[in-house]
Amino acid sequence: MAKKDVNIKASTTERGKVNAQPRFHQSAPEIQEYGTVSHMLPLDLEEPVRLEMTEQLNLLLADTMTLRDLYKKSHWQVAGPTFYQLHLLFDKHYGEQSGLVDTIAERIQLLGGISIAMAPDVAETTRIQRPPRGREEVPVQISRLLDAHQIIIGHCRELAKRADDLGDDGTNDLVISDVLRTNELQVWFLSEHLVDAPLVRAEPGRLRNVG
Repeated sequence: MAKKDVNIKASTTERGKVNAQPRFHQSAPEIQEYGTVSHMLPLDLEEPVRLEMTEQLNLLLADTMTLRDLYKKSHWQVAGPTFYQLHLLFDKHYGEQSGLVDTIAERIQLLGGISIAMAPDVAETTRIQRPPRGREEVPVQISRLLDAHQIIIGHCRELAKRADDLGDDGTNDLVISDVLRTNELQVWFLSEHLVDAPLVRAEPGRLRNVG
């Protein structure tokens, strides 16, 4: 018992005097660099596979974070007769994209990688065009959102096939079941708002051009 007390006392002495004062302004080197993966994880996936998947998932993450923020911008700035409906729809889609951001980021970490996180890094990585700071018309807002969805959906199809070829079933399932299907459904809801149809009075003789 005495020996145990000596060990505890020595350990406390090594740490120095314990107090309740927070230690501010701390810094230290990174414990893992971006663009790397942890070694020897028991995932039955070779390191080159995990490197490729985390790189592609970070591209998908950057685009998803950008689309998420584009939805919030549209939610705040939408104007016109459809304000109420689109204000709610944009916020609903924002919430769903926020969920996807967390899901993709956690998959990257699970594979031993480092998920992109900060806005400047996302801006340098995303393939989605940056919108102006000001307010745009509703058709332009929706078109911009649809263009962003198209980039993500195209990448999803390529990434899912590549993950399947490499035997990364978890990434394949995430990309198809979560990201792709969510984006496809949101595209449907947005696209219907661009149909040029009468709001109140039908026009039987109106010639409707498609395209």
